[in-house]
Amino acid sequence: MTNIIDWSHSCLPDDCLLTIHQKLQNRDDRDAFGLTCKRWLHIQNIARTQLVFDFSYNPRRQQEYPQYIQQLLIRFPYLSKLSLSGCTDLPDSALKPLVVSCSSLRYLSLYCCVNITDAGLGLISTGCHNLETLNLYRCNITDAGLQSIARSSHILKNVNLSYCLNITDHGLNALCSGCPKLHSLIINSCKGIVGTGLKGSPPTLTYLEAENCMLSSEGVHESVSGPGLEYLNLSHPASLSRHGDGLGNIGLGYARRLRFLNLRMCRHMSDESASAIAKGCPMLEEWNLALCHGIRLPGWLAIGSNCNRLRVLHVNRCKNLCNQGLNALRDGCDRLEVLYIHGSKVTNTGLEIFKMYRFNVVLKREDCVGMSISPCVAKLFL
Repeated sequence: MTNIIDWSHSCLPDDCLLTIHQKLQNRDDRDAFGLTCKRWLHIQNIARTQLVFDFSYNPRRQQEYPQYIQQLLIRFPYLSKLSLSGCTDLPDSALKPLVVSCSSLRYLSLYCCVNITDAGLGLISTGCHNLETLNLYRCNITDAGLQSIARSSHILKNVNLSYCLNITDHGLNALCSGCPKLHSLIINSCKGIVGTGLKGSPPTLTYLEAENCMLSSEGVHESVSGPGLEYLNLSHPASLSRHGDGLGNIGLGYARRLRFLNLRMCRHMSDESASAIAKGCPMLEEWNLALCHGIRLPGWLAIGSNCNRLRVLHVNRCKNLCNQGLNALRDGCDRLEVLYIHGSKVTNTGLEIFKMYRFNVVLKREDCVGMSISPCVAKLFL
């Protein structure tokens, strides 16, 4: 008769069993490991470091998710990555286990969790002191929630606040002041922010997106107050036409390290602003000026004369780019590799002359509506 081994009383210590589990490459093998006995199931639970919920548009599934999330957070106490993206019915109370069981959490995504409020952020700030990446896209939070995060998450590096419509510059300033290691910040379509809250941004802030925001001229100035900024997206501004063209503030000397600048659809950008940026940002490698109708010949002359490191330039549908403006770019921008040009006043003859003199530059005439520029940090928030 075959003897049945009781593995629950195995003499192997937990750390040895944990090492064995980590060596298993096949998912079926790991599942079989957990089905051996309760002790081995416990080892499997503590070995799990990631829990990702699939984004679903199924209303029934959305209602079912919150029922299981609390149990799963208790079951897996050593998660380093947790994604609850798309759990639109998730209440604040579902995050209670984070207070006691997820202290090792480094990545948390609450993308489109529209029922998460300041109370939920309070729970996160209480239990998750090692957070490095936090995605709060479309969460229903206010400045109070950001302040609670800023008081506790001092190693936070990447934050996405896009479409958080109830936050203002007070909360933004608390975040910038309280998170000295902040690296990437996305505040797209935050209508309550004018940009003054970016004052005193930490020197570690390298990547800033503020697309479709209500930035004032002063806000534009503060957006480049961090001395380490390399990527800036101020495309499709919602208010600069009323406040005046303050984009020249980017070139006042604070953004000396800026390498990537997206000003797509800044329709009221002037020649003076283009000139100030071209002179004040000597490290620019890629510049998106698509649909910047206010730039005329003086602006293109300044760009050609000063942007000596520029490799990629977007001038799609710039209505006031003509043959003379293209000649200015041709005679300057010595390192230019790619030029996106579509829908301007430049004639076919002008393009052919450009290609004859600058045969090493790739001309791309396709329309690039909605195109972002490099580098892309979206993968940090997936």
